[in-house]
Amino acid sequence: MKEGIHPEYVEATIKCACGTKLKTRSVAGDMSVETCSKCHPFYTGKQGQLKVAGRAEKFKEKYSKTNK
Repeated sequence: MKEGIHPEYVEATIKCACGTKLKTRSVAGDMSVETCSKCHPFYTGKQGQLKVAGRAEKFKEKYSKTNK
C-alpha cells in the first residue's frame, strides 16, 4: 500500500438514541444513530404486520367495476 494516501482508521464509539454504545473501528470516528439492532422493530420482532387483506379487497372493489 502507498504511504500517506489512506485515511486514519481509528477506534470509534457508536451511540444509539436508546442508550446502547457499540465500540468499533471507523475512518469517520464517533457517531450517534437513531436506531440500532437492539431497538429496531425488525430485529426485536415488534414489527407490525401489514393489512394486506384490506388492500386486496379495496383493489378488487375498485377495478371490478365495469363501465356501461
